[in-house]
Amino acid sequence: MAPRIAVDAMGGDYGPHVVVPAAVEAAREGVHIVLVGDEARISAELAPLKTDGLDIDVVPATQVVEMDDKPGDALRRKRDSSIQVATRLVKDGQADGVVSAGNSGATVACGMFVLGRIKGVLRPALAGIMPTEKTPVVLIDVGANVDSKPQHLFQFGLMAEVLARHVLGLEKPSVGLLSIGEEEGKGNAAVRDAFDLFRESELRFIGNVEGRDIFTGDVDVVVCDGFVGNVALKLSEGLASSMSRILKRELHSSWLSRLGTLLSMRGFKRFKRVVDYAEYGGAPLLGLKGTVIVAHGKSNELAILNCIRMAATTVRNKAHEHLSDGLAVHAGLTNGSAKSAA
Repeated sequence: MAPRIAVDAMGGDYGPHVVVPAAVEAAREGVHIVLVGDEARISAELAPLKTDGLDIDVVPATQVVEMDDKPGDALRRKRDSSIQVATRLVKDGQADGVVSAGNSGATVACGMFVLGRIKGVLRPALAGIMPTEKTPVVLIDVGANVDSKPQHLFQFGLMAEVLARHVLGLEKPSVGLLSIGEEEGKGNAAVRDAFDLFRESELRFIGNVEGRDIFTGDVDVVVCDGFVGNVALKLSEGLASSMSRILKRELHSSWLSRLGTLLSMRGFKRFKRVVDYAEYGGAPLLGLKGTVIVAHGKSNELAILNCIRMAATTVRNKAHEHLSDGLAVHAGLTNGSAKSAA
């Protein structure tokens, strides 16, 4: 049976104009698509596209969560918003996962309070997937939890390791704990205590890693709290954008550099693909009773398509079942202080 993915058609800076064509392309690849939002606008975008024989349903929603809406207000006052309706479809078993490029806070809130946590998960976490010199790295948490205890950090690593294995296809992902030094004992109290939990686990824990290690490709999962992770993510995005602008400026500074640019165009195009966030889709919100992918607000068609692909792969590979198994194996490392960590 094909994965059924509910897509918030109204989300993101570009709304249905970008989301609907991406969803149609995913349907061509065998995903059962459920588009949620303004029926008239969705139908207008579907009309010029070839959709005969594709599994595409439209579920109406009369409200839209705007980017400046507060997550709590969106939950209480906009119960018929496209993101909340899409999330309820997952809760009611009418969809297996949800993808949204809309208000990220509202998407996270709907995931947490509409779907709820998998048994044993202390706190869900956002996993950012970032390019490196080798294979992509999973950075977790990138914003769902700004204050985290050692048990939270350990579970973040456990959840991200499952993502790396069963969605990204890494056989035995390595896990590192982000700190201010590689030596054991470095970092704040939460990091030091989390180090001990990782060391006792069955994960392939390689110890502390520093910020400079994130992009080498020598570690597959990097664990931190959401405050640090969000700063690292935004810093990386800003640096990539600035470097691209600087490079573009320098390459057009003289006739000789412009000639070199023409000769190196293929290489520059490959480089752009590697660092383009659209190639990695969005950030999965891990630990919930259902698949939730939070896409970038400025997502283009490729980014939305890759988010849907990621959601479908998560469903096909039964990542949630593997996560439950991993939680059961490591229950002894978190159950003893679950109340204090919740």
